[in-house]
Amino acid sequence: MINILAIGDTANNIVVLQKYLKKSKIHLINFPLKGPGKFTYDNNVEFFDSLKISKQVKKIKQIKDQYDLCLTISWEGARIAYLADLNYIMYFVGDNIHKAPFNKNPHPSYLKNPIHSFNWIERKFLKNIFDNAIECIQYGKEQSKILREYKKDGIRLDRNPVDTEIFNDKVKPIDEDKKKFTFFSPQRQGLEKGIDVIWKSLPLCKSEFNVLQVDWFDKRTPEEEGISRKFFENLPSQVKLIPLIKREEMSKYYAFCDGVIGQMRAGMCGGIEREAAFCKKPVVNYADPKVTYLIDGMEMESGFEPNSQDPKIVAKFIDNIVESKDFRNKLVQKQYNFVNNLSDPKKCAEEWEKIFQNLVSKHKSINRNSSKIKSKIYNLSANLAEKMVYSKKWKVRHIKNMGEEDYEKLSK
Repeated sequence: MINILAIGDTANNIVVLQKYLKKSKIHLINFPLKGPGKFTYDNNVEFFDSLKISKQVKKIKQIKDQYDLCLTISWEGARIAYLADLNYIMYFVGDNIHKAPFNKNPHPSYLKNPIHSFNWIERKFLKNIFDNAIECIQYGKEQSKILREYKKDGIRLDRNPVDTEIFNDKVKPIDEDKKKFTFFSPQRQGLEKGIDVIWKSLPLCKSEFNVLQVDWFDKRTPEEEGISRKFFENLPSQVKLIPLIKREEMSKYYAFCDGVIGQMRAGMCGGIEREAAFCKKPVVNYADPKVTYLIDGMEMESGFEPNSQDPKIVAKFIDNIVESKDFRNKLVQKQYNFVNNLSDPKKCAEEWEKIFQNLVSKHKSINRNSSKIKSKIYNLSANLAEKMVYSKKWKVRHIKNMGEEDYEKLSK
């Protein structure tokens, strides 16, 4: 049995994976939940009991020798693994590598200002974190190409698991009245997810329906907060905002709704779309025809639609879902067949276990065994930066996301 220590999680990817492994075992330690994460992340895992990097590193050093390998799924997790001098995997999902923070002022095309604004010392530190990973793994064809520009031997792994014990078509729906065809839109909304496409498409629709949109908008930067405020103030008539939903209740909402509205910018499917497809609900998700998925060594086209971001085409697609049962049924079957290949959790677990086995055969210990002097310098520098800069820089953000009481408990 291979014992894996996972630090941090994104969209419950590790939570799902650890459930289906047979030859490996993952112990996940997540960062303290804040903001929407209190609703969207699984609470049945271990959490760091401090926001301080120094204490998080100390915790990992105390338990690391129980494990064979470390898996990280965020820059924050990789930072802890690096400072603890571990052999770690960096697993990238979404477009984290496209907006790599070791690059100067990276920002997506749909924003004027960068998401990150680190100075050159911080960027060098982040590049060291990336370079010292024993393996980097990326989801998606185009994103994997970007990864290999930085790391030639980076692995492309398109299979991404869905917990089919939770998300399936046997789940009982929430007990609510429903007078019209109802779409469910549970993901955070912003330009990254294509909210502009959705908002332009809905007024062009001729059919009658409601959209239950969770009250969750991108606010990572002042620019995004301003954009989100404008969208919030101009809701299409079909949209009704509802509170954030806890993860354990999500499948009931999928079961209740008649369709699901997913992301409309990246051109690929995410967790929301895959979960909905396993619940056999028709999904609106822009699928870029150029984006394919690597499954069992073969490139496959997406099972999702539409293949255009043109609001007129999207509106017609939505109308077809609402008005035609035959159209819905065919779409549901196509999407289900696709995700059953892409996100079968058992097949995903098998691919991951091959990676774990290969890396453990190359690295006999979780310990990187770097120069003690070098490790001490980096840890002292990180502790000093945390004390002098980040504790003040992050304080307002943490209090805003988790409340002053929780912040005070976790910052001691």
